Amino acid sequence: MSNQARRHVEPTRQDGARRIRDKLRRMPRYATIDVGTNAVLLLVADRQPDGRFQAVRERAEITRLGRGVDKSRRLSPEGMEDTLQVLSAFASEARNLGAEAIAVSATSAARDAENGAGFLSAARQRAGVTVDIISGELEAQLCFTSAWADFGRDASGPLVVMDTGGGSTEFIYGDTQGRVSFCHSFDVGSVRMSERYVTSDPLTAGDRARVEAHLRETFSALPPCPPGARLVGMSGTVTTLFAVQHAIAPYDSERVHGGTLLRVQLEALADKLCGLPLAERQKLPGLLPRREDVIPAGCLILLEGLRALGLDRCLVSDRGLCWGLLAHRFGATRS
Repeated sequence: MSNQARRHVEPTRQDGARRIRDKLRRMPRYATIDVGTNAVLLLVADRQPDGRFQAVRERAEITRLGRGVDKSRRLSPEGMEDTLQVLSAFASEARNLGAEAIAVSATSAARDAENGAGFLSAARQRAGVTVDIISGELEAQLCFTSAWADFGRDASGPLVVMDTGGGSTEFIYGDTQGRVSFCHSFDVGSVRMSERYVTSDPLTAGDRARVEAHLRETFSALPPCPPGARLVGMSGTVTTLFAVQHAIAPYDSERVHGGTLLRVQLEALADKLCGLPLAERQKLPGLLPRREDVIPAGCLILLEGLRALGLDRCLVSDRGLCWGLLAHRFGATRS
């Protein structure tokens, strides 16, 4: 190629690269933060030209906002302080990454607490965000939106989503078109069940029996599972159980998302987790710090959910309410 020709080609290439960079910079960037009973999650994502979202940053920190709420009906000063520190850091991180807007939701603990308004006020002052306390029904809908985007669009049968949190567990039934036919939020979660029924380390047979009895009674209110339905389990509890089952350490979302947990595996995991003392559970590959005290109850919740539905397995979703909230607030769903 002659020097003259090269002079004509190189500016064209440079212009093309510049246009691509300019296009990327113009893509709207948004953030969502999910303030749960047990953990705070951050998602920062770009909206692509086709309206779908691409993650830029995902973070999670366990702050245990809902510690003691089941008994006291109040958010503890320690729980609020730990959560506000992480919320402020996540909001700053989202702004530093160029997020145009931040949507923040709070779920079970904030719904139940008598002093939830104080937490909302502190969040505005310290993090500069407005936290919306969403209903259990909306929480369920948002979780289904996320699961449907990943697992429902090409499915040949109905989808059932189970979101196991620290304070509540949501069940959502949807048909082959993604239309929700049933959704309900039950006040059972890994933190709530642990605080209410677990009295020793490791769990006694009586502790476990009381948790299981409460769950069976609670889930007996579920309508029959739609024929041919697949179950998607989401939340830190579900992803942690999959990571422990397969000894995934350090955690790798690409290995976890879309995986399958069999009921027989959960039965063995429940026996193992309930039988190990806390110090031994902490050593299990795949079990992230600060989940070890509540993971036995979390495992029992998922297991009893499968039993109530009459299913022998569940798909594992590494994405949850943050993705659904992104679609709800900023107008598109992820593929």
